[in-house]
Amino acid sequence: MEMEKQFKVFVYKEGEPPVFHDGPCKSIYSMEGNFIYQMDVNTKFRTNDPKKAHAFYLPFSVAKMVQFVYLRDSRDFGPIRRTVIDYVNVVSEKYPYWNRSLGADHFMLACHDWGPEASFSNPYLGKNSIRALCNANTSEKFNPVKDVSIPEMNLRTGKLTGLIGGPSASRRPILAFFAGGVHGPIRPILLEHWEGKDDEIKVHKYLPKGINYYEMMRSSKYCLCPSGYEVASPRIVKALYNGCVPVLISKSYVPPFSDVLRWKSFSVVVSVEDIPRLKEILMKISSRQYIRMQRRVLQVRRHFEFHSPPKRFDVFHMILHSIWLRRLNVRVSDGNDVMPN
Repeated sequence: MEMEKQFKVFVYKEGEPPVFHDGPCKSIYSMEGNFIYQMDVNTKFRTNDPKKAHAFYLPFSVAKMVQFVYLRDSRDFGPIRRTVIDYVNVVSEKYPYWNRSLGADHFMLACHDWGPEASFSNPYLGKNSIRALCNANTSEKFNPVKDVSIPEMNLRTGKLTGLIGGPSASRRPILAFFAGGVHGPIRPILLEHWEGKDDEIKVHKYLPKGINYYEMMRSSKYCLCPSGYEVASPRIVKALYNGCVPVLISKSYVPPFSDVLRWKSFSVVVSVEDIPRLKEILMKISSRQYIRMQRRVLQVRRHFEFHSPPKRFDVFHMILHSIWLRRLNVRVSDGNDVMPN
């Protein structure tokens, strides 16, 4: 309520589409495009007067940089790095706000795997600014005190139609389910121990012909969400949408909105070392406890829903609230010192 009453964001107008003020809205990186779009059209939180702003948004899309700036297969990150450096230079020379706080009251948002790398193009952007990232990996310098973990959402049509639903807890005969590509260090371990090994733990590299992925999720009590190359997985949001309790299997991952959501109440965390004990861990959860967790999944999933225009407590509001909380930790002075409150 306090955020809704007070929080104002100035969106820098500089930059041209497709890299700035634009982003993908119908892909695994859909949060980038949807958030940029909502910030550009939103009148509730956006202010056109930078003097009234609490925070300043750098409206670039890392996914679009990869598409339009990066030379495919070149392995040269230089063009993306220069794009970020140039943009920060433009706004810092035109306005006093970046230099006033050394970027601490500024934020960026990225869902592409290269988001963290792009942020370190400018040392103050990586070190001081609020970075809203899908790839919230503490081993890659994600700092939960100042950075924001956001959910990875694969909105293939840009809409939620048909994505949300599922039967009650008592009508889910499968204990646990996973199907997906084998990439990164964790998934091969999961497949090695559980693929085709147990009738109650359905683990597949590829789903058998004629079996529907979403029907499997809706028939399962628990949905396994192992990290791939990067820590975040769109499976977590898909699990919530389908009323399936997510099982997070990762290293160094900070789940979205951990400031306000108690993940232990609606998900299960399994360490990589405990993958061989997966069934034992899940079977130890009583029916009563599972039903409570599943009910909470249904309660929290509204915080992971995208709406246009946004609705209270949806993912857009949750992201802004997380940024607001971190902005409260920063006191901006007239000099160059940025001090926590």
